[in-house]
This record gives sequence, structure tokens and C-alpha cells, in this order.
Amino acid sequence: MAFRLPVRRIAPAGVRGLSSQATAASNRSRNVTSGDAPLPNPDPSEDSPSASLVKDYSRYMLATYARPPLVFVKGEGSYLWDAENRQYLDFTAGIAVNGLGHSDPGLAKIIVDQAQTLWHASNLYFNKWTGPLSQILVEKTLESGAMHDAATVFVCNSGSEANEAAIKFSRKVGKIVDPTGEKYEFVSFRNSFHGRTMGSLSATPNPKYQEPFAPMLPGFKYGTYNDVGAINDLVTEKTCGVIIEPIQGEGGVNVATDEFLTALAKRCRQVGAVLIYDEIQCGLSRTGTLWAHGHLPKEAHPDIVTTAKALGNGFPVGATIVNNHVSEKIKIGDHGTTFGGNPMACRLAHYVVRQLANPALQQGVVSKSKIFTDRFERMKERFPELITEIRGRGLILGLQLTQDPNPIVKAARERGLLVITCGTNTLRFVPPLTVSEAEIESGLDILEEAIEATR
Repeated sequence: MAFRLPVRRIAPAGVRGLSSQATAASNRSRNVTSGDAPLPNPDPSEDSPSASLVKDYSRYMLATYARPPLVFVKGEGSYLWDAENRQYLDFTAGIAVNGLGHSDPGLAKIIVDQAQTLWHASNLYFNKWTGPLSQILVEKTLESGAMHDAATVFVCNSGSEANEAAIKFSRKVGKIVDPTGEKYEFVSFRNSFHGRTMGSLSATPNPKYQEPFAPMLPGFKYGTYNDVGAINDLVTEKTCGVIIEPIQGEGGVNVATDEFLTALAKRCRQVGAVLIYDEIQCGLSRTGTLWAHGHLPKEAHPDIVTTAKALGNGFPVGATIVNNHVSEKIKIGDHGTTFGGNPMACRLAHYVVRQLANPALQQGVVSKSKIFTDRFERMKERFPELITEIRGRGLILGLQLTQDPNPIVKAARERGLLVITCGTNTLRFVPPLTVSEAEIESGLDILEEAIEATR
């Protein structure tokens, strides 16, 4: 039976220190009602501390995001607190970043210790942590049954950088395999998202992202996700690399079929193209296995896996894991980074990988996923005209709606739950992997209230 835990409105000490102005503004906000019931977390009013912060500083910030008016000042576990001292259950995890939740104590201790030891010295020199991070990524990948020939790692600062490295490595492999220079084409798939830098953007065939910065880099071709019959014409002798998300996150939580990934890998081997699995959002145990492709047979494994997001739990770090087929063709000077691989980022990521590779955590992801999907099925029965499909695996899940989900997102937020959208009319759920079963039930109660309020 679904149950709703009472939401504690007592903030941690750091938030309790907010001014009396915040408390007064919060009390004023609580008078806002929706129908007969008061909203616990109405969006901040114009005279709130949040509004003041936004007004004071937004004119200095390049406007690249449309944000709601609240300002977060504290996080702990599955919760965030705003400048009005109000608590929100977070089913977004910083867009699948905070796999270990907010303000993980182990990470906090590492940051303090490493900041007092060595933060950065550049890649001109070895440091104590880039090697161990590379080692644990390779070893845990092999142990998990994924990418059976993982060999070496390039450490960088973000997912887009990890994909840029993968694109460059594929082009280099293509030039060695075919010295004529004709093997340079690169394949990606519609509804994918691989980043916003020019190479990764060229692999992201969404007009909303591409058109303001056209033309894209030459040689990029786009296919239809899960279209097995189109693979041979799409991936040819001119193809140097193919990049695909085993589960498309931004595109709508679309899951690649095993048949499609296996056929795609087979075609890449036939023509000598590098196969890249972008697991930036769906990897690092979000599906209940270390990598989303880990259940596939070896013949469907990639030559490269890219990762970021959860790798640093909020600290900027990314990685490109490659096999020997790729690494033996990359020479000193072919690629580089100033900040990537710094000891702070690598020590934090090493800790994160150890935690996320824990079988108990992964089993928990699977059991928590069932709580979500069981409740989603009941919601689908209750709102058949609204919810048409449930997609995803583990704790990367999507509800396909028949209408714009943003009113539901706002209604949920004003009731103390954070959810986000993706694709076309899709609600996306990517909570911390450490979220409790009770928190899931509580959050889904709020979601149902929000849906009902918008009907």
C-alpha cells in the first residue's frame, strides 16, 4: 500500500541560520492555496530572499537557462532546501549527477583533506590519483561483465569533453585504418544528446541546439534509433566512428534494443568503425549494473565508453575508457587537457566508483525501480488519457504524456517534489541511487497530487 511520510520542514543548521526575512517570506508564501489546500512550497514571491538574489545577480549571468524563481542553498541526501528554508524531495539528482545524494559525507571529507594536500599540478607531471582512478574504472568495468577489453582511460572535466575525446580518437583510428583520408564520417542517432561543444554538438541532431551555431562539423550522419534495417546503409566503409546512448536521456528515456546494439556493433566491426557507448547519463549503476550495456554479449561491446555526471557526484570530472584497438593508435600529443585528471577530481571519482560499484547498491537500484514502475502502472490506469507509456530501466525512467508536462512539474515543485522533463512531453525521473523506498513512495504520492491538481 502506498503511504505518505510527513515531510520534515526543519532545515539543517546551515540553513536554519537564514535571516528572519526568509522566515517571514516563507510564512507569507504558505498562505498561497491551490483549490482548498494550501501549497507547502509555492514559488517564491517577488519580495522573497530568493527573488532578491535573482534580481541582484541575474543581470551579470549570461542567460542560457530558463529557471524557476527558487534558489537552493543546502542539500543533504535526497533533499534540497531553498533560501526560504523549505525542503524539496529531489528526483532529479542534478540531472543524474548526484548518484550518492547531496553532500555525501565521504566526499566532503576527501575534499577537505585533498584541498589541504594537492589540488592541481597539470598533466606535465604524474600525480597520486589519476592512475588509481584509471585502474578502478578499467577493473570494475571488466569485473562487471561490460566492455570486456577495456584497457586505458583518458580523464577530463565533463561529459562533452569525454565525447570530444571519443570523436577525436575515432577520427585518428580512421586515418590509420585508411590512410587515404576517406574514412572520416561519424554516425549518431536522432533524439540523442552528446554535448554542446562543436564536436559533440555535431553528433546531437536536434535543430534547437544546432541551428544557432550552424554549420556543424563536416562528416556527421544521423540515423534512426532502433532501426536495424537501416544500419548497413548508414554505417559504411567511410565511417570512422559511431556514437550511441544505450538509453537516451535527454531524448526521452528511449531504450536501445539488444538486437539493435548487437547489429550495430557487428556492422562496426565489418567496416572497421569505432563503436562508442555514451553512458554519461545511463551509466555508473543507474540501471542496476555498472554500465547499461553490461548485459549484452561480448560481440555487442563497444570500443569506447564515455562517462561523467555521476562520476564526480557534482565535482567536474569525465572519462573516456578505450580498448587497445583504440589506445595503441593514440600517441603523445594527440590530445590533452589542462585541468583533467587533477588529483582532487580523481580522488573524488575514485571514491565514487568504489561506492557505485557496490553490488548491494546495484541490487537496491533494481528493487527501487520496481517501486517506481509499479506506481507508474497504477497512475497509468488512473490517468489513461494522460500517461501513455513507461520507459527506462533502473532509476532512469520516463513517463510519456499526451500533453506538456511543465504544469505538472510546477505543481509538484510547489508541493515539495522536484522532477524534470525530456524529449517531447516526457517526465524524467533520475533520483539519487541512495534514495530510500519511503522517499520514493512519498514523492510519488506528491506526483499524483500534482497530476490531479492539473487535470
